[in-house]
Amino acid sequence: MKIGRNFDQQENMYVEQQFTEVVSLIKQSRINAYRMVNKEMIDLYWNIGAYISTRTASEGWGKSTVQQLAQYIQKKEPGIHGFSDKNLWRMKQFYECYKDTPKLSPLVRELSWTHNLLIFSRSKTNEEKEFYLLKSIEEKYTSRELERQINASLFERFMLDKPKLSAALRVLPEHITSIFKDTYVLEFLDLPENHKEKELKNGIIQNMKKFILELGKDFLFVGEEYRVQVGNTDFYIDLLFYHRGLQSLVAFELKSRQFEPENIGKINFYLEALDRDVKKPHENPSIGVILCKYKDTEVVEYAMSRHLSPTLVAEYATLLPDKKLLQAKLHELYELLDVAKEIEDEE
Repeated sequence: MKIGRNFDQQENMYVEQQFTEVVSLIKQSRINAYRMVNKEMIDLYWNIGAYISTRTASEGWGKSTVQQLAQYIQKKEPGIHGFSDKNLWRMKQFYECYKDTPKLSPLVRELSWTHNLLIFSRSKTNEEKEFYLLKSIEEKYTSRELERQINASLFERFMLDKPKLSAALRVLPEHITSIFKDTYVLEFLDLPENHKEKELKNGIIQNMKKFILELGKDFLFVGEEYRVQVGNTDFYIDLLFYHRGLQSLVAFELKSRQFEPENIGKINFYLEALDRDVKKPHENPSIGVILCKYKDTEVVEYAMSRHLSPTLVAEYATLLPDKKLLQAKLHELYELLDVAKEIEDEE
């Protein structure tokens, strides 16, 4: 009887595996169909925008003419939506925004109209547009997630705040600086000014989806208070993640106060325990992140100057950054780079 039950279980598992493959085919087909429909829709909006732009330039079409066009479309095709005069004017702006940027125009067809509206209406430069287009595609942002990242000044922070890496991390590929940040914005935690580390950790656990959005979607959550045993003593890592791209465990040590040099020793101990007892043979060495409320850049530099473990020290902010201030700083940076280039050309 027992042999018969085992056989039935194995047969059921085999059948279920086959059924799962069929369901996967259905899901993939739906995804492909959505992509085709979306691309067709973006192409339509592009072509309408091009038509209106051409008529505006050659025949003096204005907003009143576009309004008449919207009314005409509604009369001839009463069942369709999305062709109001405001949307038609946005299609014109959309076309004019990308028509001279062959590098960016293929990217817009990979995103929804809502994504595109957010990016071209709120980005000031082609560099910023390219950044959010690529990020949206790579991270598969929903439109809400994209809007949050724009509100959180992700582009400005990426350009201005390069993370302070230990010597061991600096030898990794250059894209490491796009994986980790110097400042993480955690406004969604709604923490009081004087909060404790327990409140910080509990807030992150309760908002893990939003926290991973801020980290990047290649991060997979492993656990909180992750236990590692060394000798006869148990130690607990605040938060443990795995990064798919780096193929590394990433340990987060949370500090609701200013960074102190002795924090380095603790995270170093955790990384050693992870590499000896948890890391798989095919995985890369574990990485440590000390996430603190404040840090003195010079103290961090001194503390990490001879540190050989792959670690970084980052701050967290509990409020959205001042976007205008960051944009002003970025403008100053561009001006300095232009001056440096002029001097280099003269030499």
